[in-house]
Parts: sequence; C-alpha cells; structure tokens
Amino acid sequence: MPSGPAGQTIPFDDGRGPQGGRPTVTIGSYPDYPSAQRMVDHLADNRFPVEHTAIVGTNLTLVETVLGRMTTGRSALVGAGTGAWFGLFIGLLFGIFTAGAWVAVILVGLVVGAIWGAVFGAIAHAMTGGRRDFTSASSLRAGQYAVTVDAQFADQAQELLGRMHLTPTRRTGG
Repeated sequence: MPSGPAGQTIPFDDGRGPQGGRPTVTIGSYPDYPSAQRMVDHLADNRFPVEHTAIVGTNLTLVETVLGRMTTGRSALVGAGTGAWFGLFIGLLFGIFTAGAWVAVILVGLVVGAIWGAVFGAIAHAMTGGRRDFTSASSLRAGQYAVTVDAQFADQAQELLGRMHLTPTRRTGG
C-alpha cells in the first residue's frame, strides 16, 4: 500500500466507499456541496477526527456545456496561442545561453511556435471531418451530498451536528 502524508498508510480504494470498505454511517444528506462542507467544517472546528469522514456525491450527472462553434480558423488560432507559449518557453531556454541578441532568440521562438501551433491546430481540426465542430466543457454534478463517518464515530458526529441546530435529513447505516 502507498504511504500518505506523514508516512501514514492509505488503504487501496476498492470502490466500496471511503477508507477501503470500513463500515460507515450516513449522518446527513444535503442538497448542495457547500452545505455538506459546512457540516464537516463544523465537525473539524469541534475537534472531531475528520479523517474518518467523507462527503459522497450521489445521483451523478455528466453535464457538457457547449462553449461555441469550432472552425478551422478558430482551431488554428487556439493552436497558435498554445504554440506561442511553447515557443516562448523554448526561446527563453535558448535565450539563457545566448551571449548576444537573446531578445531576438526569444521572439523567434515565440513566432515559430505560433506558426507551427496554427498549422497543427488547423490540421487537427480538418482531420475530425466535421464530426465535432464545437468546443465544450464537461463537469460532474451530484443530485445530493451525503456526509458519512466511520460507524464507531457516528454517535459523536451526530451529537456535534445536533448542537449546530441543523439536523440532517436522515441517518442510515452503510
């Protein structure tokens, strides 16, 4: 097993939940992540051993937000920007070891990187054959967030959350 911070052993995640399948208890379910985070923060503020706590998102949904149309020109422009950054980096590396016109070396790296980036960006877009002519960003969203704790700490956590005067929606074994 790999060791974690401070040399502590981290159990292998076998997909059965937090901490390698130890029995857990759901001490509350919340409609959004900030509410669940606030509960764990409250536990931490009251010296609860939060290393025995997990926030579990359930009812996951993949949302792909379309950001805009991707054309060959736009793909070339994005490629030029990426290539310019890479060219700038290479130019700076070579510029360090240049005795004379180091600014010229940096500018040449930037320009050559931008040109090659534009060429490769346009070629990459053309090779898709029009199958994906848009840009997007994907994100996972959960329908609700459950705060779980190891079963041995459930009563202590429930007592601390009760003091907060925000009772969770349910408590179940896991």
